[in-house]
Amino acid sequence: MAGRSVVVGVGHYLPERIVPNAEFEKTLDTSDEWIRTRSGIERRHFAAEDETTSDLATKAAEAALADAGLTAEDIDAIIVATSTADLTFPSAATMVQARLGMTQGFAFDVQAVCAGFVFALSNANALILSGQAKRVLVIGAETFSRIMDWTDRSTCVLFGDGAGALVLELQEGEGTAQDRGILATDLNSDGRYKDLLYVDGGVSTQSTGHLRMQGNQVFRHAVEKLAKTAETALGRVGLDSSDVDWIVPHQANIRIIQGTAKKMGLPMDNVVVTVQDHGNTSAASIPLALSVGKQRGQIKSGDLIVTEAIGGGLAWGAVVLRW
Repeated sequence: MAGRSVVVGVGHYLPERIVPNAEFEKTLDTSDEWIRTRSGIERRHFAAEDETTSDLATKAAEAALADAGLTAEDIDAIIVATSTADLTFPSAATMVQARLGMTQGFAFDVQAVCAGFVFALSNANALILSGQAKRVLVIGAETFSRIMDWTDRSTCVLFGDGAGALVLELQEGEGTAQDRGILATDLNSDGRYKDLLYVDGGVSTQSTGHLRMQGNQVFRHAVEKLAKTAETALGRVGLDSSDVDWIVPHQANIRIIQGTAKKMGLPMDNVVVTVQDHGNTSAASIPLALSVGKQRGQIKSGDLIVTEAIGGGLAWGAVVLRW
């Protein structure tokens, strides 16, 4: 027998305001067709002026708890993956903890940009397997609309706001690749690539800053690194791409998603795609896609899933789990 971190609930939340590509045509030299063909994005959601990352995170958390049939009292820890927390401190996770009425346990944020949820999931798994928690609420939440340069047509049309969450619970497995739960993780970063994707501001530099990206360079690194990290994680449990039911990738760009699937030798029929509806929601994109994939009836109990993501840092990684 072996302990496994099993997904027992999943949920998401999207702000009410939907922004179609056509809205950018009013202020930028761009078009719906240009955005669609280069990114696959058709629309995205933007948070209301008084809506913060912890607001989105709390609503996604409530949906995941309801899906799991649990309450905040059943949770030992909360991890929020975000690069756009409400305040410099405290963490968004502690704000979610308070909003849920959870007075026990602990909460903290993880910052690995678009790879944040994979990093948070890996950390949650480690907490569970080491006996520090039995149930962990893992959330990805972002308000990237707050760090956009609205004059930069190469970036501001790509990102959206949203949140996704899941509940991980300690369950007993057989210690084989047929177990439900997280089977393997693989995390990587290389700080030499900072200039490819970053925000040109922060607390220590006394400004909020805007997102800056060298899109072509990020694309080049993404396909190669995402396929490799997925294969590495699968290899750790003696599996390969042919065993995978669903790739649930970070939803950044349809061409990166297609390129990664091709490199892994899997058809797009085995990929959960939500980028057309949500844009790039950074750390929120994988849990959002897992929740939507379950709602659509794509993801079912027993399915083998690979999630992979890459973001600023560069930071990248993958998680293999059986639903």
